[in-house]
Amino acid sequence: EIASEVAGEFPDVTWDKMLVDAMTMRMVMRLQTLDTIVATNLHADILSDLAAALAGSLGIAPTANINPERTTPSMFEPIHGSAFDITGKGIANPIATFWTAAMMLEHLGEKPAAGRLMRAVERVTADPALHTPDLGGKATTRQVTDAVRAALRQAND
Repeated sequence: EIASEVAGEFPDVTWDKMLVDAMTMRMVMRLQTLDTIVATNLHADILSDLAAALAGSLGIAPTANINPERTTPSMFEPIHGSAFDITGKGIANPIATFWTAAMMLEHLGEKPAAGRLMRAVERVTADPALHTPDLGGKATTRQVTDAVRAALRQAND
């Protein structure tokens, strides 16, 4: 009901309403037809995991629950959550954590810092030697983290 009401304010925007199971198939078969997905928390959690997997790995995707009115706090976290199954193994991909931090910095009005962090993340992810096992590489969590830190230091010099 709310989506229909808001859509009325934007007649040039096309929107669909569909069940979550149909959306999963559309994401796999016709992803290019989607721009923004609005869903309940449970369904958005499932769909964002699928979107991250389609992009290559849960380890690279950030997420945020943003309150645009800022009447309550917004929440930022990597899509993969805590990943207890790989804790301490040094194979977790920290890119989603850095990207999430950049989103949070931007939300807090720290756009220059967010931009520097994202450029560092992009520089590191462009290097196949710094891909973690989830992306088919051999880099460790520490190596990727150190590379992002080094890229940030270079940006500040």
